[in-house]
Amino acid sequence: MIEPVETKLSREEGVLVSVAGKQQDESVIEEHLDELDFLAETAKIAVKNRFFQRLEKPDTRTFVGQGKLEEIKTYCKSRDIDVVIFDDDLSPSQLRNLERELKCKIYDRSLLILDIFLDRAQTAQAKTQVELARYQYLMPRLTRMWTHLERQRGGTGTRGGAGEKEIETDRRMIRNQVSVLKKKLEKIERQSAIQRKNRSQVVRAALVGYTNVGKSTLMRLLSKSDVKAEDKLFATVDATVRKVVINTLPFLLSDTVGFIRKLPTHLIESFKSTLAEVSEADVLIHVVDVSHTAFEDHIHVVRQTLKELGVIDKPTLYVFNKIDLLDEENSEYRSNYTFEGMNEHDKKVFISAEKRQNIAELRKKIYEMIKVRHFQIFPNYVINEHVNGESFGYDS
Repeated sequence: MIEPVETKLSREEGVLVSVAGKQQDESVIEEHLDELDFLAETAKIAVKNRFFQRLEKPDTRTFVGQGKLEEIKTYCKSRDIDVVIFDDDLSPSQLRNLERELKCKIYDRSLLILDIFLDRAQTAQAKTQVELARYQYLMPRLTRMWTHLERQRGGTGTRGGAGEKEIETDRRMIRNQVSVLKKKLEKIERQSAIQRKNRSQVVRAALVGYTNVGKSTLMRLLSKSDVKAEDKLFATVDATVRKVVINTLPFLLSDTVGFIRKLPTHLIESFKSTLAEVSEADVLIHVVDVSHTAFEDHIHVVRQTLKELGVIDKPTLYVFNKIDLLDEENSEYRSNYTFEGMNEHDKKVFISAEKRQNIAELRKKIYEMIKVRHFQIFPNYVINEHVNGESFGYDS
C-alpha cells in the first residue's frame, strides 16, 4: 500500500548531467548547470561532479552517448554516488535504461522540482496540488528495478521479486490516489474562489518573477509582515496575501510561487488555482534580479508563463532588484534597460530590497498604478495626498 509522501529529503550525493546543442554557448551551459546545482542543493543533495555532452539531439535510449554514459557509470561506481540528475526531462524508456545501466536513482529536472515543491508546500491546497502533479508525472515512469515511490515507503535500493505485477499494482493505486486528490483539490479550490470573490472590491497587486529574485523580501518590506524569505529556490510555494496601505490608499498584495526554466507542465496545471491570484490581479509587480547574468532570460521565462496564463497584457511594474550587487559599468547599462514587449501601461524602477535603496520611488510608482484602478472601482473615493513625501517611503 502506498503510504503518505515523506516531506523531508535525506542528504544524498549526486552528479549533474546536461546535453547541449553543438552551437550553444558554453557560458549558457554553465549557467544552466549552476541553476541545476542550486536545485540539487535545495533538495539537500550534495553535488560531487558535473558532466555535459554536445549532441545534435539527446540519445533516444540513454539521453547521453555510450562513451559519456560509461564515464558517468565509472565515476558513480567509484564514488558510491546515490543519484544522477539530468537537466532535462527523461522519457520512461530512458529512465528505465539509465537505472539499469547506472544502478542508482535517476532524477530528471521535473521530478527534482516536484520533490522540492513537495518539501516546501505548507497549506493543504499547495500540498494537494504538488502531490497530484507528482503522481501524474511518476505513473508512466515506474520501473522494475527502482521507483521514486520507494521514498514514500521509506525504503531504498532495489526491489526484488515483485516484477511487472507489482508495478501494475502501483499504477492502479496511483490512479486511485489521483482520483482522490482531484476531488479534494476541487473542494479546496471552490473555497479559495469564494475567498477571492470576497476580495473583489479591493484593488489587487501580485508579485511575480523568477525564483529567488527577492519577491518575498519585497513582500516583507511593503507589507511589514513576517513572510518567509530565504536565499533558496522556491522559498515560497503557497500564495500569501497581505493588506498594504500607501498614502492612505489600501490594496491587497499577493506573493506567489516563483517561476523557473522548464517548469513541469503537470505542476503548472496543478497550480493554476494558486496562480489565480495572478490572473485576478489588477496590477502585476514583476521582480527581476538585475544582478544575475541571465536576468534577460529570466524575464522571458516569466513573461512566457504569464502568456500561458493569459495575463501578459496586465499593467506591469518591472522592479529591477539587487542593484547593490552591480558594479558601476553594469549599473549604468542596466539602469537604461528596456525590452520589446513593454507596453504603454508598464513602468520600471531599480531598487535593492535588502539594502532598502530607492524604496520611496518604488512605493510611489506602485501607488500611481494602484490609484488608477482604485478610482475605477470607487470613483468618489477621496485620497489625502497633502502629506509630505516621506509618506511614500518605508518606515524602518
